[in-house]
Amino acid sequence: MNTVDRLSVLKTYKLYVGGKFPRSESGRVYEVTDSKGAWLANAPLASRKDARDAVVAARKAFGGWSGATAYNRGQILYRIAEMLEGRRDQFVAEVAAAEGLSKAKATAQVDAAIDRWVWYAGWSDKVAQIAGGANPVAGPYFNLSSPEPTGVVAVLAPQDSSFLGLVSVIAPAIVTGNTVVVAAAEDAPLPALSLAEVLATSDLPGGVVNILSGRTAELGAPLAAHQDVNALDLAGADEELAKELETAAADNLKRVLRPGTVNWTADPGTGRLLSFLETKTVWHPMGV
Repeated sequence: MNTVDRLSVLKTYKLYVGGKFPRSESGRVYEVTDSKGAWLANAPLASRKDARDAVVAARKAFGGWSGATAYNRGQILYRIAEMLEGRRDQFVAEVAAAEGLSKAKATAQVDAAIDRWVWYAGWSDKVAQIAGGANPVAGPYFNLSSPEPTGVVAVLAPQDSSFLGLVSVIAPAIVTGNTVVVAAAEDAPLPALSLAEVLATSDLPGGVVNILSGRTAELGAPLAAHQDVNALDLAGADEELAKELETAAADNLKRVLRPGTVNWTADPGTGRLLSFLETKTVWHPMGV
């Protein structure tokens, strides 16, 4: 057959829930286009039930992931960065199409995302040193505080940074032992759905990261109201939606990180790393 006559194999994108790749239970899809309006792919249009299924998967994975050693979590995150490096060209092409960037600028975004994943991996066994410690008390006691993961975190991925911003909200949540349900950028979900393929073939246990594509507001509502979601990162919500979701989250006192203007290329600092941690304090009498 002449190569000119060959039909290319179109990629089928799917959700990522519990380490598996289901289609939306609703059977719905929506068109994803590039920055110029040209068709790229059909992405699954996740439903409220898909969101609930993802929370169940995240909760099931929480015990094992939070109970793993910090060193082991760091190794797994570093392995993910290795695999991202191996698929660098694919992500460059997807980011360029999604955000209307030149190849050089898209490459810079992808390289920064991989470097950021490595950076967060390095924090895995160090965060306890900055978020915990011995407290001075008046009395014959040791008083020690240590950080623990909050639990299941629902993340609305940034709308303006389909890959670097995505990595910048997922990695700091999971490196400390949380599990996440992520609503990918509504108009540019393909880099997130491709990231799921990397996660599935890494050492990351199924359910630690669950990725949904679809309408941000439609997915945000059931996640904010869900009684088994412990925290919300509203990076991808506009001001009106953030207010609605924060109100819904108050029902079970979820921890909420409100959206703000973020330069995703800047040094992220430790803000997001510390946002979804609880502090456990232990008192112990000193020996005489």
